[in-house]
Amino acid sequence: MRTRTTVLGSPIDVLNWQQAVDRVLHWAKFRESKYVCACNVHVVVTARSDQKLAHAIAHADLATPDGMPIAWSIRRAGYRDQRRINGPDLMLQTCMKAAQEGVSIFLLGSSLSTLESLQKKLLAHCRGLQIAGYHSPPFRQLSDVEESAIATSINESGAGIVFVGLGCPKQEIWMERQRGKIHAVMLGVGAAFDYHAGTLKRAPGWMQGIGLEWL
Repeated sequence: MRTRTTVLGSPIDVLNWQQAVDRVLHWAKFRESKYVCACNVHVVVTARSDQKLAHAIAHADLATPDGMPIAWSIRRAGYRDQRRINGPDLMLQTCMKAAQEGVSIFLLGSSLSTLESLQKKLLAHCRGLQIAGYHSPPFRQLSDVEESAIATSINESGAGIVFVGLGCPKQEIWMERQRGKIHAVMLGVGAAFDYHAGTLKRAPGWMQGIGLEWL
């Protein structure tokens, strides 16, 4: 069963951390073509003026409340236990679970140097994690041929989970376009690649907890 509520016009899922990770791993084991949007304030505000982004969020298989203000809004709607389920932590928890259950991952986005550092950090943190492949696409609009080649590469790698770090709204729109073509669960995690690679420092926990990570 799926429960959603609307925040600034975008439908966001009501769920806890375990439900989010378990749902992703369940889809990944069967290599189902699904995609997950981590929705913070920037995402839902941008969606109000970007129809393609709004459509991608509305049709996502899972849209998590990434920002604290999103979680607060859901609590005010009557779901008092809603926690913030953000992209960077969702990525890390999913990787840990994937390592335990033998599900391989694919990394798509960012620069080659960041991807190389990210792989080392993930393998050190998540013992047994299988990284099936990675790809740093050019920082421009991809052609149909290039997108098809990426999908083929991911499918041939056997990965059950694809972490997509292309930034909003590019990653959300891209994931929707690839549903049915890529046989894996796609998670749009934005700056998580830089955080976990160590190229960008996250705000301290107390700032995250009071909704000031954006600052």
